[in-house]
Amino acid sequence: MPFGKWGFTFQHCPPHNPPPHAYFNLHNSVIFAVRISEVNKISILLIRSFLGPFIVSFLVSIFIFELQFVWLYLDDMMGKGIEFWVIMQLLAYFSARLVSMALPMAILMASVMTMGNLAEHYELASLKSAGISLLRILRPLIVVVSLMSIGAFFFANNVWPIANLKFRTLLYSITKQRPALNLIEHQFYTGIDDIAIRVGNKNEETGELTDVLIYDHRTQRGNKTVIRAEKGSMKQTDDERYLMLTLYNGYSYDEQKETVKASERIFPSISNSFSEQILRIDLSSLEFQKADEELFAHAYEMMTINQLDATVDTIDQKIINRQDEAQRYVLKNIALLRDSVPIKLEAESSAPFLLGFANTQQSRIFDVAQKLARQHQDFLKSTLDEVVTKNNFKRRHLIEWHRKFFFAVASLVLFFIGAPLGAIIRKGGIAMPALVAFILFIVYYVIMVIGEKMAKIGTIDVWLGMWLSTFVLFPVGVFLTWKAMNDSSIMDKEFYGKLIKKLKARFVKSDVAKA
Repeated sequence: MPFGKWGFTFQHCPPHNPPPHAYFNLHNSVIFAVRISEVNKISILLIRSFLGPFIVSFLVSIFIFELQFVWLYLDDMMGKGIEFWVIMQLLAYFSARLVSMALPMAILMASVMTMGNLAEHYELASLKSAGISLLRILRPLIVVVSLMSIGAFFFANNVWPIANLKFRTLLYSITKQRPALNLIEHQFYTGIDDIAIRVGNKNEETGELTDVLIYDHRTQRGNKTVIRAEKGSMKQTDDERYLMLTLYNGYSYDEQKETVKASERIFPSISNSFSEQILRIDLSSLEFQKADEELFAHAYEMMTINQLDATVDTIDQKIINRQDEAQRYVLKNIALLRDSVPIKLEAESSAPFLLGFANTQQSRIFDVAQKLARQHQDFLKSTLDEVVTKNNFKRRHLIEWHRKFFFAVASLVLFFIGAPLGAIIRKGGIAMPALVAFILFIVYYVIMVIGEKMAKIGTIDVWLGMWLSTFVLFPVGVFLTWKAMNDSSIMDKEFYGKLIKKLKARFVKSDVAKA
């Protein structure tokens, strides 16, 4: 008959005479089912214990990186009247750019905290004593982190380019945005097109202005129209499209276009005084205008893997074409001959092949030859510079290509460092795991930056520079995993205390033997 949901089948026997092996099979099946159930519960417990710290660490990492961004670009956004939703949109795009950086950090910290808590409360030791290996315990977390890494790759290849494009376009638009209308006393405000305004004093409560000076360039360039008033007031229309500036007790000076009469240049001007005048100024130049995304659409940061491959192939073909062009130029214009003509060093002598020419002709030939040599040298130098530039441009695309895979693999590598390290240090909570994760991430980040910089300048190959941190940290992960599987005490204070005592004892014995 079938046993429960596991589907085990046993032979039907009479109740008073069951075969002995039936009880044995039933007992083993029940034990197997119980073990499977317990392992599933442990897997769910581990995943829940991991996801909590991961989400918190991920959000905190995003927040810290965003604070750095705000600190860098705060001056470019202040005083420009940017709406709140535009700032939030910019931060959202920037957050998408940070996912690939925050994900490895969050996985590292969450793995250290999860395994550290298990080891501190002796739950990990209990699982090992039940015959469950460390890799079997970590299997559900390995599956979760692997899924995260795959998701990180698709995110970097599909979402990241779009977020980079939106972010770069919006940031460029904000930095190019003119400051908002804010008149400062004794300073010219030039944020409005073709208008410069200066006020002597400004009442913040009533909006009253005194000693108003305006240079109006809307009709013609230069300070052709000047308006000055003792006082005034300003307000914006309901749609905030126009500024209504009311001026009192002033005068205007308008210089007209010069004319010529009877060979005499005339500079006519019009002066006018007023007791009240209303000046209507268009504020459309202060409105936020988003730049065209096509300005940045072809940058390597905005490309997918397929686009990067196509661009690299195009660059390679351009380099080959340029080199072939230079080779054809050299074969056509430059002849490399074995120098078998003896040239005398005396000043009055010349090469034998110039003996049939006069001195002036020889001088002209030398000048022409020198000019041609310089032209050839300049052509070859420009060709070399162009090839170097294209190779540098190609390296940038290759770096971005490797970056799509790099952060996904780095998440797995840091997990296999953090999880066994948490099992070794046997400390849960936040303080110790956060400190350990921060130090490890700084090491990883420094090596990554060094490798990327060396790849950009061509010191090493791009693939080696981008994967340098992985090559360095992967053996560390293997070593820590091996130590954790064998219950290493490399992070135990007592272990180092005993080791120091043994070393001291050996030194004392050696000193006694020498004496």
